[in-house]
Amino acid sequence: MNTTIQSIPVLDLEGNPVDLMSKYKNKVLLLIVYNNDCLGCTGRAIPLAYEFQQKYPTIKVAGIHADFLNREGTKENIKSVFTSGENPFPIYIDRNHKVYDEFKAEGTPQWLLISEKGELFRSIFGSQENAANRLFYALESLV
Repeated sequence: MNTTIQSIPVLDLEGNPVDLMSKYKNKVLLLIVYNNDCLGCTGRAIPLAYEFQQKYPTIKVAGIHADFLNREGTKENIKSVFTSGENPFPIYIDRNHKVYDEFKAEGTPQWLLISEKGELFRSIFGSQENAANRLFYALESLV
């Protein structure tokens, strides 16, 4: 896979533009592209992303809420899915699902594992055990 990524333009929860490739330059980055209406995302994938963040403190974990028609993310509804009312890691908004489309996501959640060189190391769909195992092995080989 190892395709170099130039830019991942998203919005922070305040609506400010952020380029994730600039923000996390020279870092291993695990992105979870998800939507609040995806129960597999909020029930399994986001907790899994949090687990990976705890297990691998050298990687950066971030969420990207992919907006679809009538399923848009706002600061309030994104935070509302967390019992603490706070995000477990930075979450950004992908207006009009452009990042989702750019990476040819198969659905949500779509995991993007990016090496410290800015290369797409793995793109994995799903939140079930098979996806979790594939992510674990991919992370082990990068860190």
